[in-house]
Amino acid sequence: MDNTIKSLSEYRLSKSKSDLEAAKILFQSNLYAQSVNRSYYSIFHAVRAMLAFDRFDSKKHSGIIAYFNEHYIKTGFIEKEYSVYLMSAERIRTESDYDDLFVASKDQAEKQIENAKKFIMRISSFIKEKYSSSV
Repeated sequence: MDNTIKSLSEYRLSKSKSDLEAAKILFQSNLYAQSVNRSYYSIFHAVRAMLAFDRFDSKKHSGIIAYFNEHYIKTGFIEKEYSVYLMSAERIRTESDYDDLFVASKDQAEKQIENAKKFIMRISSFIKEKYSSSV
């Protein structure tokens, strides 16, 4: 296992966890739009942590999402519900960031935090199961 790849994955996973903590703080401050943004990035960086081992990255979020769905969801390595978490977080984040009339609710923000927690745990588990013996 290339230590550079392992380090990159660890860095991205750490970034993912930091974004989740930020989402929680923003939620507690009633900043729901900002919270859903950080929840999405928490999930996004967790995906990128896993994709580091494939040596895949993309400048576009859609490229990351498509690769994840093609190589991990469709193949059954990761359960479909995690694609739903990712796609939902991306949709709500986009609406919240770019639609002037969209207002993120407390319930939506709370749900995104819960989904991000589950997502990070699943991706961390996958990385540990698949790559810890190679490290």
